[in-house]
Amino acid sequence: MADDLKLLSPHEFPPLLREISDPPKQLHQRGVMPSTEHKWLAVVGSRAMTNYGKQAVRHLIEGLRGYPVVIVSGLAYGVDAEAHKAALEAGLTTVAVPGSGLDWNVLYPRANVGLAREILKAGGTLLSEFKPEQKATDYTFPQRNRIMAGLSHATLVVEAKEKSGSLITAKLVTEYNRELLVVPGSIFSAESKGTHQFLRLGATAVTSPEDILVALGIAKREGPASWAEMREGLSADELRVFEIIHSPVSRDELIGELELPITEANVLLSTMEIKGLIVEELGVVRMR
Repeated sequence: MADDLKLLSPHEFPPLLREISDPPKQLHQRGVMPSTEHKWLAVVGSRAMTNYGKQAVRHLIEGLRGYPVVIVSGLAYGVDAEAHKAALEAGLTTVAVPGSGLDWNVLYPRANVGLAREILKAGGTLLSEFKPEQKATDYTFPQRNRIMAGLSHATLVVEAKEKSGSLITAKLVTEYNRELLVVPGSIFSAESKGTHQFLRLGATAVTSPEDILVALGIAKREGPASWAEMREGLSADELRVFEIIHSPVSRDELIGELELPITEANVLLSTMEIKGLIVEELGVVRMR
């Protein structure tokens, strides 16, 4: 795990960040900079994430498993932390841009220091334009938002109130002429009022991982070359599904044998169907 602090000058920045109108003068880095040949996707949203928001983050990022995508977020509570965790579980590299310096004594929020260490352990990186000892303040968060937007080919907003910091990031995304993606929410949820503003202004609605792949210009895989290759990219729960459906079974029977909470089981099966791993017809699930 590369944990030493490194100071980057502008010519060492990822190319997209150098293109924005107000790039930082320098960046502090812990960890390994991901490939700039990959597509970078910022994921932002409410700190008061609802259960729907959590499911959406997990479902969409899990659907990017195996694709050349880097997940960028701000290490904050709620959607940010969930995006980093989902990326780690899906085997995707993730970049955290906290609203503080990178010294371990000031890294914010303190509750996510362990997550930051997991990001580094998995080959990701932490980036900040602030001096290492800079504590988080009201002004550091809007300032760092432009870094996340500037690093990324597209930004996905998952839940945001009418006056949310995520909306600052969304506005910057449009100013930088990058793709703005929004997860539609419930019309009754205060956590979706901000995101719906951007849908009305022409942001792209995202309801599946394929929508993200299209926005990033990534072609969807037709399928793995072999069963052995496919197994390498499967989670433990996905492998368990294949163990159960060696011959077709009903959806209810499959969910019962998985012994997962019903919501998690439904998200798992939906994701596997989207990825082309399984097919459900008339309530019966089988391998594709």
